Amino acid sequence: MSVAELDALIEEATVDTYDEIETVNGFLAVIDEHLALPFSTTVLGVEVTVVEIDLTNDHRVIARCVREEFRQDIGLAELPLPEPHPDGAHWVEAYRRWAGC
Repeated sequence: MSVAELDALIEEATVDTYDEIETVNGFLAVIDEHLALPFSTTVLGVEVTVVEIDLTNDHRVIARCVREEFRQDIGLAELPLPEPHPDGAHWVEAYRRWAGC
């Protein structure tokens, strides 16, 4: 996506937000609504399934990844997206741009 398109998504996700916590919650809402879950991706050479996007107590957006009986939360900004991207991944890219990643 172009920078202008990502900026438009950022504006849409953050409309009527007044601080960073509200902004993060705005991103969580649009990502939760639009990102197709579950999807598989590779983290450190291991295939995992992203089953949920959530918010930590310190207001970080994370991807909950599972593999067999193991579970690991990874910051959404650091999560490698698979090719092709899952539907709604443009919201993850907008979040990354907003977060300065």
